[in-house]
Amino acid sequence: MISRRNALLRATACAAALLGSSSAALAQGSEAWPTRTVKLIVPYAAGGYADTRARLIADSLGKVLGQPVIIDNRGGAGGVTGTDAIAKANDGHTFGFGSPGPLVTNPMLMKKMPYDAKTAFKPIILIEQAPLFLTTAPNQPFKSVQQLLAHAKAKPGDLTYGSSGVGGAHHLSGELLAYQTQTQLTHVPYKGGSLAATDLMGGHLAMMFEMGYSALPSIKAKKINALAVSSKTRLAVLPEVPTLDEAGVKGFESYNWLGMIAPAGTPDAVVAKLNQAVNEALKNDKSLRQMIESSGGQIMGGTPQAYGKYLEAERAKWGPVIKNANISLD
Repeated sequence: MISRRNALLRATACAAALLGSSSAALAQGSEAWPTRTVKLIVPYAAGGYADTRARLIADSLGKVLGQPVIIDNRGGAGGVTGTDAIAKANDGHTFGFGSPGPLVTNPMLMKKMPYDAKTAFKPIILIEQAPLFLTTAPNQPFKSVQQLLAHAKAKPGDLTYGSSGVGGAHHLSGELLAYQTQTQLTHVPYKGGSLAATDLMGGHLAMMFEMGYSALPSIKAKKINALAVSSKTRLAVLPEVPTLDEAGVKGFESYNWLGMIAPAGTPDAVVAKLNQAVNEALKNDKSLRQMIESSGGQIMGGTPQAYGKYLEAERAKWGPVIKNANISLD
């Protein structure tokens, strides 16, 4: 009996020692992280909005972290394919970029998702908010948002607006406008924002919510008209354009945005290191700042906790809009 008891005590002591050494190793590993190349998954094709920013961020992070940082483009299913790859990464050195579709709206639009957007990730940082301009075709007579809304109320469904596809920022911004103003607008989805923008310039659509990087050249060339911007405050790139809130749609805000996320099992110490490094890049990298601000974007930054609260607020905001419009990707 005594020998069995001693054996049990020795086994318990060994288990405790092993657990302690594992915890110490994990903590030490987090302090030494990164120990090799860091991979950032972009859940979209190369050359687009998210990819161009991601590559500048990767360059800055490599300098701050002292290890190479590479970009891995995993496009498909509106960002879901690449975001799923982020969720399933388990090597401790793979992270990625989060955006509204894969993290907020697609779980509301699709019956089946390969991951739980609320639990599969740890938020690292909100990088940018990208407002959209409410633009109208050159053959439309509207000089203000109120004139446009008066027409929409007088002739429900008469005004058409284009988008890059169902459930994207262009589309949902239009649905939010209809929801908040109790009007009926007719959505026309395209297979890409550039196709919709071309039809807008040609007068085949009445209006469109467009992101700054694509809309600004056409606005400045007076090929389309900008009635308002979807941000909380006016933008320095077009200070004469009012916000939708100023134009009478109180509380209206809509953004495409970009953040960085980690698999749920990532140690908090690693998340904190990445957060600090991205904040440093946003503050000091002039090329990154210029890219964001010149296209009408707003540099964000902040803590992982702030990004987490932002995601919760976005889900609470878009849920009623999607339900009211009965939108589905299935």
